[in-house]
Amino acid sequence: MASSSSAAGAVAGGGGGGGEQRGTPSTSVSERMQKSLEDSVETLLGAFASAANQHTTSLLLELWRDEHVKYLKKGYQHLSSTYSVLDSSRPWLCYWILHSLAMLNQHYSSAVCNRSIDFLSRCQDKHGGYGGGPGQMPHLATTYAAVNALVTMGGEKALVSIDREKMLQFFLRMKQPFGGFRMHDEGEIDVRGCYTAVSVAHILDIMVPELLENIPEYICSCQTYEGGIGGEPGAEAHGGYTYCGLATLALMNRVDVLDLPSLVNWVVFRQGAVEGGFQGRTNKLVDGCYSFWQGGVFSLLQRMMPELISQQEGWNGPLLAASQGFSSTSDASNFEEVAGDETEGSVDVEKEKRTSQRPTVINQFMSTDDQLLYGPLFNAQALQGYILLCCQVLEGGLRDKPKKSADYYHTCYCLSGLTLAQDSASHRINAPPPPRAVLGPYSNLLEPVHPLCNVVLRRYYEAVRFFRHSPPVASYLG
Repeated sequence: MASSSSAAGAVAGGGGGGGEQRGTPSTSVSERMQKSLEDSVETLLGAFASAANQHTTSLLLELWRDEHVKYLKKGYQHLSSTYSVLDSSRPWLCYWILHSLAMLNQHYSSAVCNRSIDFLSRCQDKHGGYGGGPGQMPHLATTYAAVNALVTMGGEKALVSIDREKMLQFFLRMKQPFGGFRMHDEGEIDVRGCYTAVSVAHILDIMVPELLENIPEYICSCQTYEGGIGGEPGAEAHGGYTYCGLATLALMNRVDVLDLPSLVNWVVFRQGAVEGGFQGRTNKLVDGCYSFWQGGVFSLLQRMMPELISQQEGWNGPLLAASQGFSSTSDASNFEEVAGDETEGSVDVEKEKRTSQRPTVINQFMSTDDQLLYGPLFNAQALQGYILLCCQVLEGGLRDKPKKSADYYHTCYCLSGLTLAQDSASHRINAPPPPRAVLGPYSNLLEPVHPLCNVVLRRYYEAVRFFRHSPPVASYLG
């Protein structure tokens, strides 16, 4: 899952020994790997650039739907023995494959749905949450995967199979007083726990106050000097954790606690200048999965521009000036304002004013009429090019990078990043993007996904409506 871009400059060799000339530059392993990757990408891009005619270039930029669908359906029916190492991640395999098929606009048979619901029900622990397989201990990550898989299938049978009351009890057991979550009983604590718990709680409509206490402060403590978010306080900024932290705060409408300009400054430099894909950390290789983890960060930031601009107003930085050219209508007044709590004796009046008028990311996705006022902050065409030219495997499936094999994880997150990149130029929520925004033929267009939960939008709306109209959970403290 690691990823990267170009390494730091080479250090000149010192004097003497080994027959090396004084001043001869040496290269690190990372630099040599980066050079090898760039050479592979340039070879693929060169083949595309030298294509004899427009028909050939269109073919090279085509999303190989049929091959990917065959690959995914074959995997859902039977996996080879090499996948035995993922025995504790079986709900993840369900989610990666079902979600990929959904983005490709493939429908499931009733037999597939019934079998999947039955299997995931056997992964559900009697005390709440889902384990990696039947009889395994519940874990926040596999709980997120199982719920997303059930939401992706849709329908009452799938949704009612989730025990919301026990789920909330499980989340509250994992919750720590300082705001973090254990991933499982006596397990590790990191930002993934916050995201997986809050994302599921949002969909299931069980976001009670006790669950959310101190989460913003905990995630804020994980933002690093680089601007990205690490897995825990003091850890290195990482694309996956940055997405998890930012999405959690967006679900809570508390992105104001982060230094957003600093976060933007970090994430914009994670897109490879040659490859067009994203790296997960500084000085790492690009990886197809970060098409979503970093691309999703940009998709969220696109909907947070009023807060981002507000944070920069004091110094009128370059992003503020640039963002003025993004607006497709007037200003941020079209965003819904949410009244905050009024407190007397506020130390920072301006901060309180901003907090009380924060635009909500969530409410934008509850209405299909809201406009996207700002364009993408990354090169969406370059990302689509990396996915289509460098990550597709002719036999089906998508991969990390050239010379790697396809797998279901990278297939899921390459496609998730591709659909977000395609939709980044849409002017309205859930509206198809203009043809110029889709690299290659317009038939490449995928089903849109919810960038906060990574399930297809129509299934997200269906699940949210279903649980909002379900009876509230019983006393969650008793």
